[in-house]
Amino acid sequence: MLIGAFKLRIASKHPMSDFQLNINGKPVKVEAPAEEPLLSVLRDRLDLTGTKYGCGEGQCGACTVLLDDRPVRSCLTPISAAAHARIVTIEGLDDHGQLSAVQRAFLEEGAFQCGYCTSGMIVAATALLRKNPGPSDDQIVEAMNGNICRCGTYPRILEAIKRASHRSTSGGSQ
Repeated sequence: MLIGAFKLRIASKHPMSDFQLNINGKPVKVEAPAEEPLLSVLRDRLDLTGTKYGCGEGQCGACTVLLDDRPVRSCLTPISAAAHARIVTIEGLDDHGQLSAVQRAFLEEGAFQCGYCTSGMIVAATALLRKNPGPSDDQIVEAMNGNICRCGTYPRILEAIKRASHRSTSGGSQ
């Protein structure tokens, strides 16, 4: 009940606005305060719960989504800043109903333990491979820096990204 009261306070302090969004290739209209974080809009207003709340400070990467093909922390991105961008969440990465190459590679490499960081990791890795289909280990580490796995599966995450990279350079999709 406390969360509902908190949302009511936010809504009463900030006027609601209508936003036309493009989420996972579909037009979506939502009413929210302009300052509301994209993460809250996705999870609480649109029921897209694959993007996770981690730290709320943009430090862990669990909330990573693509905004015009760039990985961003949705906990820090106000909905007003995302209104005219193409937003892609973990739910939008599938390839015609099949797992993307990155999603398959994470599954095949067991690149998750508790799974809480996985959606942010996969989204960040997808952004990397779209920009650089054949990254070196150092480039992968640099691109993934800031995405935290509390379970410590970094070696398997690295292998998963390399596996997905090999697929994309040999004709598979991300």
